[in-house]
Amino acid sequence: MINENQHLEYRRGNIFNVLLGTLIGGLAGAVAMLLLAPQSGEDTRMQIQKKSIELRNLTTEMVEDTVAQVRANASKVTIGGREKMKELKEQGQELVVEQLDHVSEAAQAGKKAIQSS
Repeated sequence: MINENQHLEYRRGNIFNVLLGTLIGGLAGAVAMLLLAPQSGEDTRMQIQKKSIELRNLTTEMVEDTVAQVRANASKVTIGGREKMKELKEQGQELVVEQLDHVSEAAQAGKKAIQSS
């Protein structure tokens, strides 16, 4: 019985020492934080707010620049496509004219052949 009582008192003492050490460590950390803090909480909140506004503005600018680049590239592609289509149309018309000339020449040759026979 004496052994159990001594053991119980020893455990209570250890728990008390751990709790006391935790409390003292927490207080020391809080004091160190207050003494070593670079600025007040209000200043920190203002700094965070300013940085978030800067990041928002930077993000907005980047999005606007990207949209402008996409629009410019789309415009270039559209203009390029129209120019290519115009070139192909002209080439097609030239081929049609050439083929019509060949057909016309062949018809003329046919007429001459028929007339001479």
